[in-house]
Amino acid sequence: MSSEHLHPSGRLPRAFLVPGSSSFTDFLAAHAPTLLPSGRALPPGTVPEAPHGTTIVTVEFDGGVVMGGDRRATMGSMIANREIEKVFGTDEFSCVGIAGTAGLAVELVKLFQVELEHYEKIEGTLLSLEGKANRLAAMLRANLGLAMQGLAVVPLFAGYDLDDREGRIYSYDVTGGCYVEHHHHSVGSGSLFARGALKKLWRPGLSADQAVRIAVEALYDAADDDSATGGPDLNRRIWPVVGVVDAGGYRRVADEALTEVVQAVVNDRLGDPGGAERRGSPGGPAGAPSGQVGEVQS
Repeated sequence: MSSEHLHPSGRLPRAFLVPGSSSFTDFLAAHAPTLLPSGRALPPGTVPEAPHGTTIVTVEFDGGVVMGGDRRATMGSMIANREIEKVFGTDEFSCVGIAGTAGLAVELVKLFQVELEHYEKIEGTLLSLEGKANRLAAMLRANLGLAMQGLAVVPLFAGYDLDDREGRIYSYDVTGGCYVEHHHHSVGSGSLFARGALKKLWRPGLSADQAVRIAVEALYDAADDDSATGGPDLNRRIWPVVGVVDAGGYRRVADEALTEVVQAVVNDRLGDPGGAERRGSPGGPAGAPSGQVGEVQS
């Protein structure tokens, strides 16, 4: 906290020492609004070009949900970063993926993580999954002014519903609209291509390993047609970030396990870049991934 927010005596103001709102965002809006992205006025002039994150996919499986994001950030026709991470665990049972203005999106995710932790500390319980989705929608609505000036953030939120014991997916628009999605979804510049793959590969009763394989295949298809989406970089060994959320909580798939999945997808696409031949073969019907994910890391 900067010195401008401290009491002249050097102690924290009373507002920091008494119980208040369970929303950390509301607390900041009341006491230090300039710390919020929406509380900072943009300087006059044209908004400079900034790195953008692209494709995020999510897939429901039997008992949870998988989310994956490619690693490329672009700025115009240039690759701004090859290793940006766009999928984050937000608390023990949820995760979020980001597309749009990268710097603003990462700041929004960090604020959302604190928002959920603050609620848990004040209320002494976890917020429901729907409640978390609605909190994220409210934060997006507060950023509408920035979005209208070209600094838009479009997240994809998913998690494990402790009451219904299943994975759920929520999508958003830049105005803060929040929508429940069923089975799978994707956002970002490569989302149209990824969504086509998800429609062909998803089926009821998937395992977590199969859902991870489908997420990687969808990102592969997105990268095949969208220049802003990064595919598996075999030379630099840069793989997508993939997270799993189920009754055991959120965990990120370890790079060692993901290497096997990525390599299997690449091998299966040799001479068959669209994957149609394998999907139509007796050993590889639609949505029957063969890769095993194995160990994941927290």
